[in-house]
Amino acid sequence: MTAESPPIPRAAGSLPFLGHMIPLIRDNLGFIASLRRDYGPVVEIILQPRHRTVIVQDPELIQVMLKDLSPHLDKGRFFEKMGQLLGDSVVTAAGKVHRDKRHQLQPAFARDEIARYVDKMRDEVTAAVESWKPGQAFDVREAMVKLSLDMLAKTVLSDSLDDGAFRRVRQDLSVVMAGVGARVMMPDWVEKLPLPANRRFNRARDAVRATIEDAVDKLQAERGATGDHGADDMLSMLLRANMTRHQICSEILTLAVAGTETTASVLSWTLYELTRHPDIEARVLAELDEVLAGRPVTFEDVVRVKGEARLPYLQRVLDEVLRLHHTGLLVTRRTLTETRLGEWTLPAGTELAYCQHALHRDPDLFPDPLSFNPDRWLDTKQPPPSGAYLPFGHGKHKCIGDFYARAELTTAVATILRRRRFDLAPGQTVRPVGGATVRPGKMVMTVQAREAPGRA
Repeated sequence: MTAESPPIPRAAGSLPFLGHMIPLIRDNLGFIASLRRDYGPVVEIILQPRHRTVIVQDPELIQVMLKDLSPHLDKGRFFEKMGQLLGDSVVTAAGKVHRDKRHQLQPAFARDEIARYVDKMRDEVTAAVESWKPGQAFDVREAMVKLSLDMLAKTVLSDSLDDGAFRRVRQDLSVVMAGVGARVMMPDWVEKLPLPANRRFNRARDAVRATIEDAVDKLQAERGATGDHGADDMLSMLLRANMTRHQICSEILTLAVAGTETTASVLSWTLYELTRHPDIEARVLAELDEVLAGRPVTFEDVVRVKGEARLPYLQRVLDEVLRLHHTGLLVTRRTLTETRLGEWTLPAGTELAYCQHALHRDPDLFPDPLSFNPDRWLDTKQPPPSGAYLPFGHGKHKCIGDFYARAELTTAVATILRRRRFDLAPGQTVRPVGGATVRPGKMVMTVQAREAPGRA
């Protein structure tokens, strides 16, 4: 720190060699949420001995970090750990490499491409819904993970994963994502120990990459034999971009992680909140009946045109789920040079991080923050301050798949609700669990047929 900078407080509970590993492992969500209340806009925690991590908790400072300072920042610790699985993908890359990768991938997420995916998404959701028999109790998040992978396989990999490969990917991704979450919060030396958890992580990481590589090789061989790279799945677009095999596998893995972990969690929380709030569910169903009039949901129904949505209430429901149950735990950056952030001058090598989950639940930013209230988004007199709501990030590293994700979520929810409803055991409360992402804990619900006629 320079003399001109006020001191940054350090959170209590740090130990030699371990830093804040103990409170983070014990209750990472509770610990991070307490920092804003106890320390203010910035606070230092220790994730790695002799390396400071500054948690940024003020919306304006977060915007500055993500947008204005982006030329002076690297991606940081979380993305380094994700790189152990993804390699040098658009998510983990920084600087010119990131710009080049984003330029290569952008056509795959264009409006016209997403329009072609919606029918495939809807067909997969319909097939999944039909397999959920009335009276069946199951873990909703597990079902949403499977559904998310089904949609991913159709839109990205042309259905090239057989059932066995699907099961392996689901299991291995679960192990790897849990391991990434732990590695962000523990000193680097822990992951070098010959521990069973480290061996499981390494096996799962290698296995999931091998499964994706096999699928890519199979499709490349098929397309090479026919000379057909014109199919409308994302893999074909990556092949047309002349990316190497390693690059393609890294980007497909990135889509697999983003398109299963986060999508499954958001879908699960949406069904959970609608089950807990039957009045809100009834309003969504009434809107679907009025707008769709018995026909299947289409691309035009799931996107905003000039800021207007055909299903505005459903969109507000999704906005509220992305606020209350955001999947982001620690999003990191690292200063490349001495950098000024607000009142503070940070030396090169300083880790910066913010938590979307905590930001979106801050009572100073969102009145009654733990209440699920889609109509809060109609309040034009007291909107949240700029930078307080970042469902897909901000700046040049904003999620490249935000449009795809919105279309996928809307298609899935609209299709599920018109065919099935869910019952939650009395008194059951599902709590968030923080790892590489924030996801719901065990969420067992009983599926029932939707009795009202005419919904397809």
